[in-house]
Amino acid sequence: MANRLTRVPDQPVPPLPRWVRLAVPAADLFMLVMVSRPRSGSLSRTWVTPATLQMCIAVVATCLLGGGLAASRALQGSRVAIGLGAGLLLLAVGAGAVAVVGTAQRRSHPGG
Repeated sequence: MANRLTRVPDQPVPPLPRWVRLAVPAADLFMLVMVSRPRSGSLSRTWVTPATLQMCIAVVATCLLGGGLAASRALQGSRVAIGLGAGLLLLAVGAGAVAVVGTAQRRSHPGG
């Protein structure tokens, strides 16, 4: 049963703007790695739920904060901090791609 965090419009996903379609492969790969791949196989054909959108925005913010802290340690020569920072950057890019697609879906939808 859908609630406000999982409810999506009954209509098909609207066509995404061209610049957003560039983010779809990264978003699809992120969802696959997170073991949350949509049934259709792509977020270009499946709505991003409000819960997923909110989680991805929070992940991006957290990764940017953690990445900044890791970068400050990396400047001191810490190899662990360099690896951690690179991992956080990859996570932020994937989650950011999902957030971009989800936001664009809502902006392209006539009701919302």
